[in-house]
Amino acid sequence: MRGPLPEDRSPEPVTVESMTSDLQNLGVEAGQTVLVHGSLSALGWVCGGAPAVVDALKRVVGETGTIVMPTHSPGNRAPTNMSAPPIPESWYDSVREQMPPYRPAVTPAQGMGAIAECFRSYPGVRRSAHPQHSFAAWGADAAFVTDDHAYDFSLGEQSPLARVYDLDGDVLYLGTSHATTTSLHLAEYRADIDLDTVPNASAVLVDGDREWVQWEDIDFDDEDFSDCGMAFEREHPDAFETGSVGVGNAKLLAQRPLVDFGVDWFETNRE
Repeated sequence: MRGPLPEDRSPEPVTVESMTSDLQNLGVEAGQTVLVHGSLSALGWVCGGAPAVVDALKRVVGETGTIVMPTHSPGNRAPTNMSAPPIPESWYDSVREQMPPYRPAVTPAQGMGAIAECFRSYPGVRRSAHPQHSFAAWGADAAFVTDDHAYDFSLGEQSPLARVYDLDGDVLYLGTSHATTTSLHLAEYRADIDLDTVPNASAVLVDGDREWVQWEDIDFDDEDFSDCGMAFEREHPDAFETGSVGVGNAKLLAQRPLVDFGVDWFETNRE
C-alpha cells in the first residue's frame, strides 16, 4: 500500500495545463509584462520540470505580452571581489587573463534557479549585455527591455528593471519572496540615501575580442528587502494578489508602486 503523500506534493502532477490555470487565477493576463522570480522546487512535482513552467508562462502572457527574468552571472568578476569562496592572491593575474568572456547565448545564469536558466536559452528570448547582471526577455517588448543595458550602475536607470517600470509591469513570485526581488535595487538607486560606489570588473567581448573591462556600481544591500516588501503589503493591500502555482505560494504585484514605496521606505529606514 502506498503511504501518504508528502505535504509538499500535490495529489496530481503539476502540469503546463494546471499551471496555466493557476497563473490565470492569480491574475496573470495576456499582454502583460511580468518580471518573474521562480523556484522550481517550491512548485511541487512538475511534469517536465523548468520547461513546463516556461511553457505555461508563455501560454498565459502570449506574444503580445513580455516575460522577463534575471539571468545574472556573478562569477564573472574581479578576483579581488571573489569571496564565496575567496581565492589565493597568487591566482589573481591568471583569473583576469583567463576568465571566459560573457556571452549571452552561452554564459549560464548563476544562483537564479532552474526556471531562469532554462528560460534564457528558449527560442526568441533576448538577453541583455551586462556581464554580471543580465536579464532575459521574451515577447512583444523583449528588445526594449534588454537593449542598451549599461555596465555602470547596472540595476539603475539604464537597466531592464527601469524598462519594466516604464512598461508598468508586474513582479511575479513563484515560490519566492520579497527577499529575491531585484526591483528594490532600482529603488535603492532612486532613494536619497548615501550609497558607497565600488569598482567592478568582468571579461566581455568587444568587437569579437576578449577584454577585461572596469565598471562602477553601488554597494548593493538586500538585507532589508523582506522588511520593505512586507511593509509595502501592509500599506498597499490592493497592489498585489496571492495564490498558488502548483503547491508553491505565488504572488503578483505591481512593480511601480513597489519601487516608489521602496524609495520612501529606504529614505526613512536606512541610516
